[in-house]
Amino acid sequence: MKAIKETILIVEDDSQIRNFISYILEQEGFSCITSGTAQNAMTLLVSQNVDLVLLDMGLPDFDGMQVIKKLRQWSSIPIIVVSARDQEKEKVSALDAGADDYLTKPFSAMELKARVRVAIRHLNSVSKSVEKPILSVGDLSLDLEKHQVFLEGEPIHITGMEYKLLSLLFKNMGKVLTTQHIIKEIYGAGYGTDTQALRALMAGLRRKIEKIPAKPRYIKTEIGVGYRLSDE
Repeated sequence: MKAIKETILIVEDDSQIRNFISYILEQEGFSCITSGTAQNAMTLLVSQNVDLVLLDMGLPDFDGMQVIKKLRQWSSIPIIVVSARDQEKEKVSALDAGADDYLTKPFSAMELKARVRVAIRHLNSVSKSVEKPILSVGDLSLDLEKHQVFLEGEPIHITGMEYKLLSLLFKNMGKVLTTQHIIKEIYGAGYGTDTQALRALMAGLRRKIEKIPAKPRYIKTEIGVGYRLSDE
């Protein structure tokens, strides 16, 4: 029997989907609690020790976007949106509102488990980041104290802006960051919405850390949404 790990709150009004998600994640050793409405979900969030939220956007009482915004007013708990809405604009809006990832229905059990594992690893890495000045994924490492980057154990030279970008991705490892969020963090709130500079910066960074920049191992592109530093 697998040991119980983190507790996941599944907020989904479709009972079949809710039961399917719960069954899959409990087989992985997670503890699941469920809710069919946003209002009940908020009650559970303040009364239970929840580590991750799987949130449907089309709830009968409140829209999922409202739930994300309300939850982000007092909690940084990871949120994975699970929705049939597959438009890029919907994904970007949910992520900018504070969601950590977006899973489009229909999805496979394998994809569901992979997204949950990524979110849990990100949660655990954030809790340990203060104690761990060196962050790593694969053969790529970032020394937060020395502001140095290492590839296969050897230091590599990157520019200040490239370090700023890579550091932002490392601190949010596994999490999808929207293009506009990255621009705001890298260039400042007053920069605007032009993505050309970010694309050029990303291309330069990939040439230095990826063996095949056109098929990146580390920095993944979420088409129409943004970027993610893979922790696989």
